[in-house]
Amino acid sequence: MAVKKSPKKAATRTKASSVAKRKTPAIQKKYTKTEILNEIAQNSSMSKKEVSTVLEELGVLIERHIKKRAVGEFTLPGLLKIKSVMRPARPARKNVPNPFRPGELMDIPRKPASTRVKVLPLKKLKEFAL
Repeated sequence: MAVKKSPKKAATRTKASSVAKRKTPAIQKKYTKTEILNEIAQNSSMSKKEVSTVLEELGVLIERHIKKRAVGEFTLPGLLKIKSVMRPARPARKNVPNPFRPGELMDIPRKPASTRVKVLPLKKLKEFAL
């Protein structure tokens, strides 16, 4: 006895793939914050105020991930990864050859330890640029 595949599963697959590969025109001018909020609110079932709240909460969530004594890393799935990178302190050095004036010596002051923020693009974001 052969079992037939249900046509419902095939229909949902094609529907999901068509939503993911929606044709979108290129935007010719840089959007302001208000224009971004309006665009997202218009394309979703949310109000402008709700979209603003979501973006503010996303900022708070990122802050909680990368602040001191936290994980130090936040990933927006498929788009980008934000990391906090610790740079160690660098000691002072005396009588180092000057790269700009050969034959001269120079002193390099010490640098304290610091934290930098790195934003790395992920696969989907790289594909958008192609």
